[in-house]
Amino acid sequence: MTLADDAVAAIGAEALALPASAAEPAIRRHLAAADPAMAALIGRVGRCGLRVDRAREPYEALIRAIAHQQLHGRAAEAILGRMLALHAGEGFLPPAVLLALPDAPLRGAGLSGAKLAAMRGVAQATLDGIVPSRRLAARLDDAVLIERLTSLRGIGRWTVEMLLMFSLGRRDIMPVDDFGVREGWRRLKELDRQLAPKAMAQATAHLAPFRSAAAWYLWRAAEEKPGGFRAPAAL
Repeated sequence: MTLADDAVAAIGAEALALPASAAEPAIRRHLAAADPAMAALIGRVGRCGLRVDRAREPYEALIRAIAHQQLHGRAAEAILGRMLALHAGEGFLPPAVLLALPDAPLRGAGLSGAKLAAMRGVAQATLDGIVPSRRLAARLDDAVLIERLTSLRGIGRWTVEMLLMFSLGRRDIMPVDDFGVREGWRRLKELDRQLAPKAMAQATAHLAPFRSAAAWYLWRAAEEKPGGFRAPAAL
C-alpha cells in the first residue's frame, strides 16, 4: 500500500469523491497560485484524488483507525473482519455490543490488549456522548473535535485528523505529524531533512484553506520516483 492508501485505510476505503468535481479545479488553482513548487507537483499528478466516506459515523471511523494503528492495511482489515463476524446483526459492531463482548473472542480476532482497551473506551465514550454522531460533528469545528477526541485512550491527533479529512470531509487539515506528508514537503522543497511538525505547520500555512488537498499532494510527492511520477492509486 502507498502512504496515501494507508491513511485512507485507517478511516475506510469505501468513499465518495472529495472535493466535489465543481470545486476541485478551483482548489488546484488556489494551491498552484499559492506555491510554485506545489503548482509543478499538481502539474505532474493531475487532479486531486482525495476521497471521503460521507456515510461513516465517527465511532466506526475511530474503531477502524485503532485497528489500523501500526499494522499493514490488509492485516488490520482481517482483524476487523473477524471482529464483525462476532456480531450477528447487520452493519458495523454497535458500541453496546462491543462493550458486551468478552475479551477472549476479541483478543482471538487479533486485537492487542491496548487496542481492545482503546476500542472499548471509544465505545463507552460514544454512548456517553463524547464521541459525537456525524450530524453533531458537522456543527463542531476542527479544534473542538481534536481536543475532545484526543482525550480518549489510544486516540492521538493524527487519528483525529484522518477522521476529519477522510470521514468528515474537512478541507483545511494539514497532518504535520504524518511522516509521508513531511517527507513529501522535504522532497518538494529539496530540503536536506524533514521539518519538525511545528515548523511544518508554519511552512504550509499559505496553503489554507485547502490544506487537506495539499496533504494529499504531499503524500504523492513522497511517492515520486526520480525522473517521473508513479500513477496515483485511487483513494
